Formats: sequence, C-alpha cells, structure tokens
Amino acid sequence: MSTAFPLAERNEPGYRREQVDEFLSRARASYEQSSAGDDAVTSADIRRTAFTVRRKGYSARHVDAAMDRLEEVFFERERRARIAEFGEESWWAETRQLLSELRGRLERPKGARFRRRSLFASGYRRAQVDAFLDQVTTMLHGEGSLTTADIRGVVFHSEWRGYNEDQVDALLDAVIVLMLSTR
Repeated sequence: MSTAFPLAERNEPGYRREQVDEFLSRARASYEQSSAGDDAVTSADIRRTAFTVRRKGYSARHVDAAMDRLEEVFFERERRARIAEFGEESWWAETRQLLSELRGRLERPKGARFRRRSLFASGYRRAQVDAFLDQVTTMLHGEGSLTTADIRGVVFHSEWRGYNEDQVDALLDAVIVLMLSTR
C-alpha cells in the first residue's frame, strides 16, 4: 500500500493518516478552484491546522515540512491576488502597518508583553516567550536569522499566571505573515 508520507518510527507517534489525507485533499481542491469559495483553504488555515497524534501515523516531521511548503505556496497565491486587486503600494502599506504593530508589542517590557492568565490558570512561561521574542526582534533588525519553521515549531512550557496563549500565538502568526510578505 502506498502512502502520502512515510510512517512514524516504531517508538514515536505520528499524525492520523485520515486527517492528513482529508486536509490535503481539501487543500488540493481549493488550490485548483479558480475562485475562492466559503470553504476554500487559506494559508492561515494551513498554519493553524493541527492533526491528532497516534501510533502508526504519518511522520510528523515530514507532514510538518509539507505543510510549511503548502502554506508558502498558498500565501504567495493570496499575495498575488491581493496585489492584483489593490495594487502593490497597498500591499506594502499593509506590510509596514503589520511591522509597526509587531514592533509595538515587542518593545514592551519583558514580563509585560502580553496579558497574563488569571490567578488559577496557566499560560506560556513568560521568560521563555520573552527570550524567543528577543530573537524575533534581533531578526527584525537584520542581525539574526529565524525561519518560518523556527517560528512554527517553537514550544513554550506552561506556568501559573503565564502569558495568554492566544495572544502569543496571534503574534507568532503575524511574524510568519510578515516574513512571508517580505520574501
């Protein structure tokens, strides 16, 4: 039997094959459509998709790499459509606005860059998030290098009263959009 991806090694979990195959089928159908419908897959959908982990699933490493490439292809297509509709100057104005918003968040003091979770809830460990965002800041100043895979793959431990996960995830998504926008 032929599979789309190699299976995970014996001792490591992989992604549920049915979920991966179904999502890629939807993505292929969306890409082949000439106009975007309500159920069309977007680059943001690809970035936010998570698959259930199980034994004998597809190799997560291989699927993640394919999803990264797929997101870039969809993003480039969306970028071209947006430029065709509104013009290149509008595209760059939006990109500059996104950069300005990111810098505003990144320039906040460490420990106060995001809303903290309530007294009885856990969130992302503030010190880890701040350290990673320092790397992002360095990259934005042209002094360091991070890839979109680095941004997608970062993992933060949890702590009581940590940073709000949704806010951190939204910022990381915006960093990826900025990186893809300026290629």
